[in-house]
Amino acid sequence: MDNNFSNQNQNLQSEWLITIAEDLQKARQDNEAIFARKPCIYKVPRYLRDADKKSYTPNIVSIGPYHSQNRHLHPMERHKWRAFYQTINRHSHDFKLYLDAIKNLEEKARGSYEGEINLNSNDFVKMMVLDGCFILELFRGIKDGFEEIGYVKSDPVFAICGSLDSIRRDLVKLENQIPFFILDELLAIQTPEVHDTNSVAKMAIPFFAPLIPTDEPMQKDESFSQFDIQIQPLHCLQLFRENLVNKTLNLPKRTKKSWKRSRLTRNVVGKPTTQVTYCVSQLRESGVRFKKRDTDQFWDIKYKNSILEIPRILIHDGSKSIFRNIVAFEECHPECSNEITAYLVFMNNLIDSGEDVAFLHYKGIIEHWLGNDNDVADLFNGLCQEVVADLNNSHLSGLTDEINKCRDRRWTTWKADFRHKYFGNPWAFISVVAAVVLLMITFVQAFYDIFSYYKPTS
Repeated sequence: MDNNFSNQNQNLQSEWLITIAEDLQKARQDNEAIFARKPCIYKVPRYLRDADKKSYTPNIVSIGPYHSQNRHLHPMERHKWRAFYQTINRHSHDFKLYLDAIKNLEEKARGSYEGEINLNSNDFVKMMVLDGCFILELFRGIKDGFEEIGYVKSDPVFAICGSLDSIRRDLVKLENQIPFFILDELLAIQTPEVHDTNSVAKMAIPFFAPLIPTDEPMQKDESFSQFDIQIQPLHCLQLFRENLVNKTLNLPKRTKKSWKRSRLTRNVVGKPTTQVTYCVSQLRESGVRFKKRDTDQFWDIKYKNSILEIPRILIHDGSKSIFRNIVAFEECHPECSNEITAYLVFMNNLIDSGEDVAFLHYKGIIEHWLGNDNDVADLFNGLCQEVVADLNNSHLSGLTDEINKCRDRRWTTWKADFRHKYFGNPWAFISVVAAVVLLMITFVQAFYDIFSYYKPTS
């Protein structure tokens, strides 16, 4: 009986060890799968999404798998089929050519998304082809003209007067992307004789140009045409972001996070390690002067000799969504630096109220199409909520230190606080003047009383 009990224990021990070995084998496979994946298209973290769900959700068209089940986006599916039909009809291609080409890239494409995609192989490949051809038709329509490539002037989608602006904004939302190499492969099928690795990016740049936050169209076109495409973009949002920051700015090496979010709590709004700690009104009182910088590179802020030069920026009803998605990408992608977030944090700390916006508008720095100046202040103040940014490695870190040092000088601070306390409104100014006059009258009267005592009249 003891032998049976011993054998039973040994069997249980053996089964337990086998189970551990199987779990370790599964863990090894999972680990290898994670290392093989190279995600660049992310789900917006919940702590960011909860602040403004609308900014991250497409309004009119779903691209990729994340929002493909949203019913309000389904009407655009028939227009994707129209784009696919126009593509194969224009080039006299068999539709299977496109499906086979993307089938070969399926595993790589799935690895571009964060997490597993619950679509079977056929549905996933079909989605990549339809979405990719749809995007390329939009790019080609802006480049060559929609009528020239086979669409009527009154087309509800493929026309300048259609829903193009809403679609353009949807295509720069983080969750609404497909890998750029899918677009590259589809375009290579269409134009094999003239295709190169930069062909799609060159077509995409003019399409997204209207979203650049400057109100000088000629400057937009010039700056985009000069953009040097050094590597293939990851997706449309990353291409758009690179156009904003990769012109002439000497950026830190983009291999390390230069800022991070708070991992201990999601409910506390973080403050950057290095920031401008005073708003426009306070800096003006300290003697800092504001000037519009003549460049369309809105992030290129300069500070020298108490003059803060800020380029002009245009804020419209789509700006909040654009900036929020760029911030989300900078937050999620490990190899992305924080240049746009650094700019937004800088502006957030400069702007405390509508009065600050009004002054920057007066100086030609902020132009906006929103309801009033308070709406612009609310926009900037809300963009970086739930983000703890370390700006020490950003292009603005040295500049913010200089501004803070200027404001923190004892004499400058005393003078600014005195001016703010006693000259902030007309009644305070009148009270100070009256007090000074009364003090002078009292002094003169005392002087004459003393003078008459020591030198009486004859």
